[in-house]
Amino acid sequence: MEAKKGWLGIEDRVVIVTGGASGIGRHVADTLKAAGARAVIADMSVENGQLLDGSFCVSCNVGDKESVQSMVDTVVQKYGRIDALVNNAGINMPRLLVDAAGEKPEYELSEEDFARMFTVNVKGVFLCAQACARQMLMQGGGVILNMSSESGKEGSQGQSAYSATKGAIDSFTRSWAKELGKHHIRVLACAPGIMEATGLRTAAYNEALAYTRGCKPEELSTDYSKVIPLGRDGKLDEVGNLVAYLVSDRAGYISGTTINISGGKSRG
Repeated sequence: MEAKKGWLGIEDRVVIVTGGASGIGRHVADTLKAAGARAVIADMSVENGQLLDGSFCVSCNVGDKESVQSMVDTVVQKYGRIDALVNNAGINMPRLLVDAAGEKPEYELSEEDFARMFTVNVKGVFLCAQACARQMLMQGGGVILNMSSESGKEGSQGQSAYSATKGAIDSFTRSWAKELGKHHIRVLACAPGIMEATGLRTAAYNEALAYTRGCKPEELSTDYSKVIPLGRDGKLDEVGNLVAYLVSDRAGYISGTTINISGGKSRG
């Protein structure tokens, strides 16, 4: 948590981080808190009023409109405002369009898998942005930051549906920025590339990803010098610091764009 109080000027700003109880989201929430913000973790795995390292928690299913509105109402009731939303909640299920080998049909993209990813990654972003934007309109401004992915620009073998959801997020970001800019609401996104371990990748996930890429789990590449110009994976601190900057007034003229944080790997 390298971001510190002072330069960013986000002390006491109320920032909701969806999916903030684990992974990148948890690190983003911790970084925001270290910089002086009032980070709010919105996640299905927490209880209302619970504290995680000092961050206030609200239970939320981002794919359910009533749950999202209840989360927003709870935050406004406690803090009186919402200064920024970090739309981080997401799910990735490696799947092939067609299992050409015919060996593991469970790793072929099904309607159920498709619907689950789009419900969380696309519908969830829409519902949270809409509910928070209504509050920001009453306040006279705010920031919506959507968590995209390098794969949304590049595509990714075995992750076509996930990549498509992130491409949708980039389009949401550009369009909403045009709609909401006149109301002093900035909308932007950041797109992490290959990151250091978050603790969320399970053996089942690695098995699925390996199958979609025609290899064994132990053969999944970790030699980043061959694929990333900077020669290493990204650090969670780097994502957290970027988010803290983007929701601050220091980034006050950045809107309608997706910032890559991928060590130079992305072409977009």
